[in-house]
Amino acid sequence: MNVLANDGLDKSGIEALTAKGFNVITKNVPQDFLIDYINEHKIKTLLVRSATEVRKDLIDACPSLHIIGRGGVGLDNIDVDYARSKNIHVISTPAASSESVAELVFAHLFAGARFLPDSNRRMPVIGEGDFAKLKKSYEKGIELRGKTLGIIGMGRIGQEVARIGLGLGMRVIAADSNVGRASIKVKFYNNQFLNVDIETEPLEGVLRHADFITLHVPAQKEGAVIGAKDFALMKNGVAIVNCSRGGVIDEEALLEALESGKVAFAGLDVFINEPTPMKEILQHPKISLTPHTGASTLEAQDRIGLSLAEQICSILQIH
Repeated sequence: MNVLANDGLDKSGIEALTAKGFNVITKNVPQDFLIDYINEHKIKTLLVRSATEVRKDLIDACPSLHIIGRGGVGLDNIDVDYARSKNIHVISTPAASSESVAELVFAHLFAGARFLPDSNRRMPVIGEGDFAKLKKSYEKGIELRGKTLGIIGMGRIGQEVARIGLGLGMRVIAADSNVGRASIKVKFYNNQFLNVDIETEPLEGVLRHADFITLHVPAQKEGAVIGAKDFALMKNGVAIVNCSRGGVIDEEALLEALESGKVAFAGLDVFINEPTPMKEILQHPKISLTPHTGASTLEAQDRIGLSLAEQICSILQIH
């Protein structure tokens, strides 16, 4: 049975599927040629990440498809309901990358708090001649410990972010209309742990009181979660990170907030115009940037591959 992993698949997933008799194809087929390739090779399982789109036209044109798998959390690049109405199984790996995404959030927070994006740009250019001047310009870094971390969206990733924040000694507050209380288990290296219950609150309260804000919400069909009015509610000098989906922050409003000083710095892993982000966003000295790599760790990819393989075998009752 042919499996096309069009956006790649970790070695662990390939080996697990191959051991069960699957032929795993990891060739990246351009979107415009994908329908023909699936039909020509009678692909029964199509695995994607965020790059490949699986829309109604592809589903209708590819009768051999039996399973569509997304290596990651969001399913916004797949017409899920339509696929399921055609008796196609749609699977994903929502738990596999939570730790990796959460750690990237803090990579952006630490980077912004200590001016790393800007200093990494400027040090190679003027560091040799103006070392003392650069040192002076970055003397107002801040610590995360003791600050208030506001989490918008308390699903798996939001809870993992809370766990790390609590471990750093931060005060954690959260907003989520679907989660009233989250019980966070903070584990330590010696098998000790601490349980912390976090009661969610209205979004406005998080915006007003947080020193750092991070978003973990699905793609939005109707406008951004954070726009100009929301930035106005925040503390002066707040920082904001988006490692969820492009479009949940109004990028024009973000640029204005950065220029006014309302927002001290931002960290972005996702963008409205992906894969061609706005030039003003890419060149801004107060934004820490990564190219949608939240789940791009060896550990996460290993978990994603194994999870997809297990789900495929379960659906097809292959033991």
